Amino acid sequence: MTTTASPPAASSGTGTPAPPRPGTRKTARRRELGAAGVLMTPFFALLVVVFLIPVGTAVWLSFFSDDQPGLGFGPERSVFAGFRSYTAVLTDPTFLGGLGTVALYVVIYLPILVIASLALALLLDSGVARLRSWAQLTLFLPHAVPGIIAAIIWLYLYTPGLSPVIELFGKADITIDFLGIHTVVPSIVNIAVWSNLGYNMVVFYAALQAVPREVIEASVVDGAGPVRTALQIKAPLVRSSIVMVSMFTLIGALQLFTEPMLLSQATPMISHRFSPSMYIYDAAFARNNYGLAAAASVVLLVVTIALSYGVTRWTNRAEAEEATR
Repeated sequence: MTTTASPPAASSGTGTPAPPRPGTRKTARRRELGAAGVLMTPFFALLVVVFLIPVGTAVWLSFFSDDQPGLGFGPERSVFAGFRSYTAVLTDPTFLGGLGTVALYVVIYLPILVIASLALALLLDSGVARLRSWAQLTLFLPHAVPGIIAAIIWLYLYTPGLSPVIELFGKADITIDFLGIHTVVPSIVNIAVWSNLGYNMVVFYAALQAVPREVIEASVVDGAGPVRTALQIKAPLVRSSIVMVSMFTLIGALQLFTEPMLLSQATPMISHRFSPSMYIYDAAFARNNYGLAAAASVVLLVVTIALSYGVTRWTNRAEAEEATR
């Protein structure tokens, strides 16, 4: 029987295999880039369709306004207005007041939502809460309710003469106006927290499941109690999830629209320009001033991007400082 020996591998003269040829490297690199391009194409297509084109259209419209020549009796036409719409937006006290209202809303809403959802996730992860699956489902169900339906439900609960809650308070000689001048923003915060608490709790709970059990067991062996383990061990390990939830909550809060729009039907404390998004809606569909609405949209986008960048920069700096300790 004869055997055929395979040709020896090429070597560099020192007994080690020779490096791959440059042509092979280029081919492999080209294949990697092609695969990456195929995988990234749907993302960039959606980015262009749902973000870049609308933003470009809004920027373009913001530099034009409708004008009627001939003392207002001629046909309406679009004329270049430059930065006139931006000047009108940034000097409009109703728009600036809407920004202030949203800032107050964020200051109240963001810490309540993040702290409460993280506390519930830590409670479920600790094993103290029984029937975890049912608890998660019960807390998540409000998020499955559409925002409009949730606002209508709470509008019913906030309206005197209809609300069983107000009637119950009245029997205890407690008078409360949920839609008063000092309570309308907390009432809106309550709706948003009720709707989004369960969703963010699930996000935190999933992040806690990825925490190595060995780290938790080591903290218990060192004598750390449940509260100390939760605050000093688990919470720092899910910091990235906390930052992500905080950023998404901030972006969503800046677009406040549905809840105040529906509640405005029941109280004069909420005007048609209560928030920047309501200001944009009023400018576009009530006053038919699309240039002003586009300029307000661009200003709101710039504010959102600036705050998101600030949160990301602050987080990265804090992580870098902690890593150097």
